[in-house]
Amino acid sequence: MELLPCVEIEPRVPATASVVWLHGLGASGDDFVPIVPMLKLPHVRFVFPQAPDRRVTINGGYLMPSWYDIKSLGFRGQEREDMGQLAASSAAVEALIAREVARGVPASRVVLAGFSQGGAVALHVGNRPGQTLAGIMALSTYLVHGDAERVRGAVETPLLCMHGRHDEVVPFEQGRLAYEASACPSRPADWRDYPMGHELCDAQLVDIARWLHERIGANAP
Repeated sequence: MELLPCVEIEPRVPATASVVWLHGLGASGDDFVPIVPMLKLPHVRFVFPQAPDRRVTINGGYLMPSWYDIKSLGFRGQEREDMGQLAASSAAVEALIAREVARGVPASRVVLAGFSQGGAVALHVGNRPGQTLAGIMALSTYLVHGDAERVRGAVETPLLCMHGRHDEVVPFEQGRLAYEASACPSRPADWRDYPMGHELCDAQLVDIARWLHERIGANAP
């Protein structure tokens, strides 16, 4: 499989951990690059993949970076996503994780993060029994159709879900539902919410940095 194009931030020392971070709908792989210095993880490689350009139904069929087509704005009782495109994006993300392992970073030291649509893909990939990662970080996101039924209690990858209480794009209750459906007994899971919209805030960045240091800091397990 041809790997997705990525913006990569290499540490000055050999990488002993990696973060693969997926952007939101219509955004780009360099969206979250500016926050890397704030996280103070000098031994971590950050990988920011770029989603392919796809036509997105809810945006009038315009071509834009998208992990999958979104067919409707509803969250209940319908299939919103193009499941074939979701499967292709999931496979592409798994290929990036496999590349980190091939480059010498064990899966147990790889965090998969995503914002909004990218977070939905991160949950879709991470909420599967099997290979355990260092963590899944799901920001301002939701579960794709059918994913609430996919978590069967065998997932061990630690989870962090974060959401704005005033999110005008992904309703707060959808973020909370994603957390509750994903927080099975076999995994450490943490929920944080903030007085913000569909964005990141300073207090959240502090919490992200703390959680990443716990998961993949120099002295983390």
